Amino acid sequence: MAYNNDNCRGGFKGNDGFKGNNRKFEKKQYSFGGGDAQFEKEDDGVVVGRNAVRELLKSERGIEKIYVKKGGAREGSITVLVAEAIERGIAVVEAEVQKLDALAEGTNHQGIVAIASLKEYSTIDDMLALASERGEKPFLVIADSIEDPHNLGALIRCAECAGAHGVIIPKRRAVGITPTVYKSSAGAIEHMLIAKVSNIATTVEQLKKKGVWIFSAEAGGAPYYETDFDCACAIVLGSEGNGVSRIVKENSDYIVSIPMYGKVNSLNVSTAASVILCHVARVQRGK
Repeated sequence: MAYNNDNCRGGFKGNDGFKGNNRKFEKKQYSFGGGDAQFEKEDDGVVVGRNAVRELLKSERGIEKIYVKKGGAREGSITVLVAEAIERGIAVVEAEVQKLDALAEGTNHQGIVAIASLKEYSTIDDMLALASERGEKPFLVIADSIEDPHNLGALIRCAECAGAHGVIIPKRRAVGITPTVYKSSAGAIEHMLIAKVSNIATTVEQLKKKGVWIFSAEAGGAPYYETDFDCACAIVLGSEGNGVSRIVKENSDYIVSIPMYGKVNSLNVSTAASVILCHVARVQRGK
């Protein structure tokens, strides 16, 4: 399982292995306008009501998902908003009215609530370009369907502390960058590139074509400390209940594990991330 730079995919060697676009990574500030629309709870990303959601869709701000009232016929304006959201690839979730009421906290939601992104998303090419600019091998983290916001926030914090160049999360069946994720990252989100992709398995295949080796953290693999991560790599960490999805695991180059010596057979995903990611950082920096 050991290998060196010369037999990494694509022969990645620092700045020469991937030609980045040298773009600058800057945080953008967005503001909302738009007539009479009131952006309720803008500070925590919850946008309530048809007019507010319409203006949000017009803006440049990212949207995690849109909740619409479950059951019954949708009225014209909501149908239009949902159609636009679907066209843009935004997740639309039917929810019970109690869920909408809880999100709106007393505001008249009119059957629709959106969750706006708290961070501008990046692309995988941005992450690879950042690695190239730093003269480092790409070191990416893939969160495969993590649903607990505290775990995702802690994982992003681990990734930032370990010097990873980016974290990749899926659009569906997983938590996005919510206020709880933001808070749980202890500010690390401000310093981490995050990409949101439609399909993790497809993304894995794309990364492999770009010379990145895929390591899934799952039971039954080789001990992580016997694995040579001195390579352009992406570490896949799976969901709390199901771990790394079957198709992603099957398409990974290696399966790595943290040996368990106690009575509990697994670690929390963010705890496992801290163990493996810090080891990858040590290996890649030759220490």
